Amino acid sequence: MAAPVQPKKIVAPTVSQINAEFVTQLACKYWAPHIKKKSPFDIKVIEEIYEKEIVKSRFAIRKIMLLEFSQYLENYLWMNYSPEVSSKAYLMSICCMVNEKFRENVPAWETFKKKPDHFPFFFKCILKAALAENDGEFSLHEQTVLLLFLDHCFNSLEVDLIRSQVQQLISLPMWMGLQPARLELELKKTPKLRKFWNLIKKNDEKMDPEAREQAYQERRFLSQLIQKFISVLKSVPLSEPVTMDKVHYCERFIELVIDLEALLPTRRWFNTILDDSHLLVHCYLSNLVHREEDGHLFSQSNTLHQVASYLCLLPTLPKNEDTTFDKEFLLELLVSRHERRISQIQQLNQMPLYPTEKIIWDENIVPTEYYSGEGCLALPKLNLQFLTLHDYLLRNFNLFRLESTYEIRQDIEDSVSRMKPWQSEYGGVVFGGWARMAQPIVAFTVVEVAKPNIGENWPTRVRADVTINLNVRDHIKDEWEGLRKHDVCFLITVRPTKPYGTKFDRRRPFIEQVGLVYVRGCEIQGMLDDKGRVIEDGPEPRPNLRGESRTFRVFLDPNQYQQDMTNTIQNGAEDVYETFNIIMRRKPKENNFKAVLETIRNLMNTDCVVPDWLHDIILGYGDPSSAHYSKMPNQIATLDFNDTFLSIEHLKASFPGHNVKVTVDDPALQIPPFRITFPVRSGKGKKRKDADEDEDTEEAKTLIVEPHVIPNRGPYPYNQPKRNTIQFTHTQIEAIRAGMQPGLTMVVGPPGTGKTDVAVQIISNIYHNFPEQRTLIVTHSNQALNQLFEKIMALDIDERHLLRLGHGEEELETEKDFSRYGRVNYVLARRIELLEEVKRLQKSLGVPGDASYTCETAGYFFLYQVMSRWEEYISKVKNKGSTLPDVMEISTFFPFHEYFANAPQPIFKGRSYEEDMEIAEGCFRHIKKIFTQLEEFRASELLRSGLDRSKYLLVKEAKIIAMTCTHAALKRHDLVKLGFKYDNILMEEAAQILEIETFIPLLLQNPQDGFSRLKRWIMIGDHHQLPPVIKNMAFQKYSNMEQSLFTRFVRVGVPTVDLDAQGRARASLCNLYNWRYKNLGNLPHVQLLPEFSTANAGLLYDFQLINVEDFQGVGESEPNPYFYQNLGEAEYVVALFMYMCLLGYPADRISILTTYNGQKHLIRDIINRRCGNNPLIGRPNKVTTVDRFQGQQNDYILLSLVRTRAVGHLRDVRRLVVAMSRARLGLYIFARVSLFQNCFELTPAFSQLTARPLHLHIIPTEPFPTTRKNGERPSHEVQIIKNMPQMANFVYNMYMHLIQTTHHYHQTFLQLPPAMVEEGEEGQSQETELEAEEEAMLIQADDIPSPPDVSCSQETLASRPDSASQTGANSRPETVTASVPGAVTTPVKATTPQDATSAPTKTN
Repeated sequence: MAAPVQPKKIVAPTVSQINAEFVTQLACKYWAPHIKKKSPFDIKVIEEIYEKEIVKSRFAIRKIMLLEFSQYLENYLWMNYSPEVSSKAYLMSICCMVNEKFRENVPAWETFKKKPDHFPFFFKCILKAALAENDGEFSLHEQTVLLLFLDHCFNSLEVDLIRSQVQQLISLPMWMGLQPARLELELKKTPKLRKFWNLIKKNDEKMDPEAREQAYQERRFLSQLIQKFISVLKSVPLSEPVTMDKVHYCERFIELVIDLEALLPTRRWFNTILDDSHLLVHCYLSNLVHREEDGHLFSQSNTLHQVASYLCLLPTLPKNEDTTFDKEFLLELLVSRHERRISQIQQLNQMPLYPTEKIIWDENIVPTEYYSGEGCLALPKLNLQFLTLHDYLLRNFNLFRLESTYEIRQDIEDSVSRMKPWQSEYGGVVFGGWARMAQPIVAFTVVEVAKPNIGENWPTRVRADVTINLNVRDHIKDEWEGLRKHDVCFLITVRPTKPYGTKFDRRRPFIEQVGLVYVRGCEIQGMLDDKGRVIEDGPEPRPNLRGESRTFRVFLDPNQYQQDMTNTIQNGAEDVYETFNIIMRRKPKENNFKAVLETIRNLMNTDCVVPDWLHDIILGYGDPSSAHYSKMPNQIATLDFNDTFLSIEHLKASFPGHNVKVTVDDPALQIPPFRITFPVRSGKGKKRKDADEDEDTEEAKTLIVEPHVIPNRGPYPYNQPKRNTIQFTHTQIEAIRAGMQPGLTMVVGPPGTGKTDVAVQIISNIYHNFPEQRTLIVTHSNQALNQLFEKIMALDIDERHLLRLGHGEEELETEKDFSRYGRVNYVLARRIELLEEVKRLQKSLGVPGDASYTCETAGYFFLYQVMSRWEEYISKVKNKGSTLPDVMEISTFFPFHEYFANAPQPIFKGRSYEEDMEIAEGCFRHIKKIFTQLEEFRASELLRSGLDRSKYLLVKEAKIIAMTCTHAALKRHDLVKLGFKYDNILMEEAAQILEIETFIPLLLQNPQDGFSRLKRWIMIGDHHQLPPVIKNMAFQKYSNMEQSLFTRFVRVGVPTVDLDAQGRARASLCNLYNWRYKNLGNLPHVQLLPEFSTANAGLLYDFQLINVEDFQGVGESEPNPYFYQNLGEAEYVVALFMYMCLLGYPADRISILTTYNGQKHLIRDIINRRCGNNPLIGRPNKVTTVDRFQGQQNDYILLSLVRTRAVGHLRDVRRLVVAMSRARLGLYIFARVSLFQNCFELTPAFSQLTARPLHLHIIPTEPFPTTRKNGERPSHEVQIIKNMPQMANFVYNMYMHLIQTTHHYHQTFLQLPPAMVEEGEEGQSQETELEAEEEAMLIQADDIPSPPDVSCSQETLASRPDSASQTGANSRPETVTASVPGAVTTPVKATTPQDATSAPTKTN
C-alpha cells in the first residue's frame, strides 16, 4: 500500500499581499465598495485583468480568489454587462467568478437575480462558446471553465432565472438530436409523445427562420456537446504525452453528464440522447481508461453494423459502403447493451460494512482533508432531487460510509501513533507509549463461525474473544468496562520496522512509520464475567471483576471473514485473525456508523413505505406544498387548543384578519380553554364562480370559538392541571395550528424566537386532542432533548406517558428518570402507591378482605364495591323531573367523605347544585383514575423481567417517546422487531441533522396493510444557522453532504412558518443578524424590561467591533494545518474579560467564543494562567467555538475572529448568524477590520459594526450594575483603548489598585477594637480567612499582564512538541510555555491538524 502524495493546501494571501496586488489597485479605482469616487466603467479593464491576471496565471485560484473577494462580479462585471460590451474576456470573467463562489460555498446567483434582463443573452453566448472549435477563439481550458459553469447552472434548478434558461436545453424537443430510426422507435413506444412531437413541429413552422434556427441550436446543444467530448476523448493518445487540459475537460464533462442523469427533470429526455450517443462505450474503449495515471475517473465489421442498426443503435449503413466504426467498438456496443447487469442490492449485501486498511488509506476513495474545491472527484452528490428512494438511499449509503471511513482514519492514526509501536530487539513489537482509546491485545480467539443461510456463502455469525490488560487509571478502566452492546471497535495489526525510540513525524506517511498491516472492524456483544458468560445490559448492577484482565466477546463481519478465509485458502495468504495486536475503541457519539449503514442497507432490502403525501416531496418532485395541512384531504375542522391561549383577547390577536365568533356572549364565560372550528376547504376542489368568491372569502376568515370547562379532576391541589404561561405570537400560533393538523409542518425558528416552546405546545395539544395517538420526538443532540423534556414536564401531560430512549438521560436535570428502566421502576413504585390508596379507600368504606393485593383484585373491588356505591349515590342526588334536589343532599349522601378527609376542607361549598355536583364527579374521577392506572400497570405483574416490562412500556404504554436521531438509526432494527408504532414525528434542530438521519425516523415501524400510519411530521429548525458537521471538506463541499433534509425542503419550496419575534437579545444586537430572516422583529419585553434597556456597566457600547493589529509583528499563525491562533486577539479578549469581572460582572454570565479550535485552546491556556482560581475574577461560563455554542446563549459574548490573512469559514453566512446571535446584552468582537469589512457576504452585519468606533471605549469608574440607560451619555469619564498592550497594562494597574484597596480594608477591619467583634473566635476565623484570600490574590497578581510589554515567545506558535508522555485521544492537550523576563508566560496548545472548521473535532 503505497502512501499517496499529499495534496498541498491553498495558502490564502495576507492583507499586505492583497493590497500590493495589481487587482487590488484596480479595485480601489473602479469598484471597491468603500471607495466613494470611482472611475467610470471601462471595458479595457476587464480585458486587461482577464489576459494579465487570469489567463497569464493559468486560472490560478489565488488570483481568482482576490478578484471574487474584491466584489468584482457584484460591483463591476454584472452591473455593467450588456450585449453591446459582451466579449470573450467578459464572459470568461463572469464564469470564473461564479465558479469561485461555488468553490467557496457562498451564494452565487443573488447578483444576477437583482439585474436579470441580460442573463438570457449571456447564457446563449455561453452555449455558443462551449461548442466552439478547440483551435478557435476559446481554448480547451477555457471551455472546461464553461463546462463547470454549466454544471452549476444545471444544479441550481430551484433558481427561477436559471431554470427558465436551462429548461430549453433539456425538454422533449432536444430529441431532434436523435438519429431518425431511434426517434421513431421512441415515439412508437409512447403514442402520447407523438402528439406532442407533431405539435412541436407545427409550432416550429410558425416561427421565423432566424428564431427557428436559434431554437434548433439550443435543442441540439447537448447532443453536439457529447460529440465534441467524444472527439476530444479520441484525440487522447495511448502512450504519448497528453496535455492535462484534455484530461480535465473529459473529467468535467463526465461530471456534468452524471449530474444531468441524477435529476429527474434533466434525465427524462437527456437519458435517451445519452444512450443514442453510446457515450459509455466510447469512454470504456478510450485510451484515457488505459492511461492509469491520468484517467482515474473513467475507465471494422459491416455485419455488426447492420445488427446494430437493426436494433436502432446506429444509423443504417448505405449500400456499397463500409462502416466507419471499428470492430472493437461494435462488439462492445452490442455486448454492453445485452449483458446481464450485476444487482446493486446483491453487491451491497455482500459488502463488508467495516472499512479495511485498503480503503481507509486510499486517497482516490477517501479524499484527504486538503480538498480545495478545484478538482473533480468520483463521488456521488446530494442535491435537490433524487430519482427513486433506492437512488436516495444508495447515495447516502456511499457518502455516509466514506465520511465515516475518513473519521476512522483520523482516529486510528491518532491512537496508534500515541502507542508508539517500535520493533523490539528480537523482531517483535514493543509499545513505547499509551493511548486512552487503544490497548494492546493479550489474546484473540475466534470462538464461533455459524453456518451460512440457504443461498448465501458467508457465515450468519462470527464471534471472537479479545483479552486485554487494563492496567490504567480508574476512569479509563471504567470507560473500557463501560463498552456497551453494539459499540464498534477496530482490531489492528502493526509490524513496525523502526527501532525503539524513533520519533513519529506527522508530516511523513503514517502506514510506513508504524508498520500497519491490517485493520478489521468488530462489534461488542459484551464483557465476559468470571464464568465466561456475557454480562448483559440491564437495570441490575454489573458484577465486580477481579484483577486487570478483561475479555470481550465481539462479533466480526461475516462478509469480511469469508473474503479473508477464501484468500487464505486459495492464495495461501496468512490468516489475518491470528495477527491482531491492538484493539481501538472510539468515542460513543462518533461511533454509530455501522448501525446507520446497516439500517440503510436493510431499508434498501425492504419496501420502504413512506406516506403517500410525503413520497414525492422527499424525492423533490411535484407540488412542494402538497403536504401542507391546507391541501390535505383529512384536514381537521375543530381543534381544542387547550391552554395555548391566555385569554380571549390573546386568541383574537393571534388570528389577525379573521372574524372571531364566540359561541357564548357573556364575557365572564369567555375564558380558556377554547375549541376553535376552522373553515375547511379541500385544496383540490373545483374552481368556484366569481359570484361566490366574496362569500367564500368571508367564510374562510370566520373562526367559531367555543370556550369549554375542563372537568374537575379531584379535590387535591395536585389535581389541578398545569397551564401554559407563554403569550404566543400569531406566527407561533400558526405553527402550533399547523402542527396539530395532519401533513408536513416546517417551522423556521430564528435565534430566540421560542422554537422549543412552540414544539412543546404542539406536543401537548396533540396529546390532549388525540389521546390514542403516539408521538415520536427526535432531536440532534441530547441537550436539546433534555430542554424539551424539562418543558414538557411543566405542562399538563401525565408523566407515565413519557419515555426517553438512549443514553443521554443521565444529563437530564431532574430528579425523575425517564429512561426505559427508570420508567419501569416508576411504574412499580407507582403501582405500590396506588394499591396503598386502594387499601385506604377499602378501609374508609369498611369493606373486609385484601382488595389491594394485586391490580386484578383492585379491579374487582372497583367494579363491585366502588361502582355500586357511586351508582346508588347518583340515583339519590341526580336531577328528578322539574324539582331541583337539595344542594345539601350532595354532601350528605356522598359515600367517600372518609377517604377524602385528607383533602382541603370543606370539599363541598354548598353554593349551588351544579358546582357541588361537579366537585362530587371530580372526586369520583380521581378515584376512577387510580383504578384505570392500576389496570394499565397489570402487565408489570404478569411480566417478570425488567427487559420485558421496558418493552411493554415502549410498545403499549408510552404516548410521547423521545430519542436522538443517532439512537433512531442505531436501534431501528430492534424497534421494528418489537412492533413499535407511532403516528406523529416532531423533529427539533432539524437543520442540524444529516439528510439520512432525518429520513430514518420515518421508517421505525412496519407498515399497516401496506401503508404508513404516519399522520404528522413537524420539523423545527433554522437553515440560516450551521448545518450538520461534516469533517471531510471533499464530502462537505463537492458532495454537498452538509445539506440537511430541512434545508433541501426549503430550497425545493415547501411552505414554512417563519417565527418573526425574538425575545433573547437587545433590539440593537438583533439588528446584526435579523437581515438574514423574513421580518424578524422583537417581542415587547425586549424594549420594556430593565435588563434590556440598561447599559452595560463600564462599557460605552452594547456591541462593538474592536480592531486588533499584529502583535509583535504576527497576526494569525498556524502551528499545524487548520490550527489557527492569534495571540494578540487572545490576550485582548482575556484582558476585557478580566476588566468586566473586576468591575463586578459575574464571570458565569460571560462566554468567550472563537471561530477556530486553535484559538479556543490558546484562550483557555491564557485563562488558566491569568485567572486560574482567582476569587476576584473567576472563569468564564464557557470558552468554546461558535459551532459548539450553537443552540446556547449568554448575557455577554466576547468573540475572537482570529484570521488576518483570509476571511476563512466565516464567509459562510450561517456561521456569522450563529456568532452574532449568541449574546443577550453585550457583544464584543475582536478582529482585523480591514479584512472582514470588504467581504461581500458579511456586509449587512459589518456595516453596522464599523459604524461605531473601532477602538474599545470603556468607563472604568462606572460600577456594575449601572443605572445608565442604553444610549445615554455617561456621567463618568470615557477612556479609549487603542491596542492590546494598553488594555493589558490598564487591567494590571486596575487589579493592583483593587488589591491594595482590599489590603487596606482588611488591615482597618482587623485593627478594630475587640468590642466591635461580637465573638473572639469568629473574629479570629475571619482574620485567618481574609489573610488567606489576600495571599491568594497577591499570588495571582504575579500572573496579571504587567506594564508595558505583554509578550510571548513566538517560537511557541510554530512549535509542535512531541513529548514522551502522550496523553490520550480526548484528554487535555499538551501545554508548552515560554517565559520572558518581566512578561507574561503564555501557554500554547499543540493539537492535531483536524481543525479545518470550528466544528467538533478531536484534540490531542
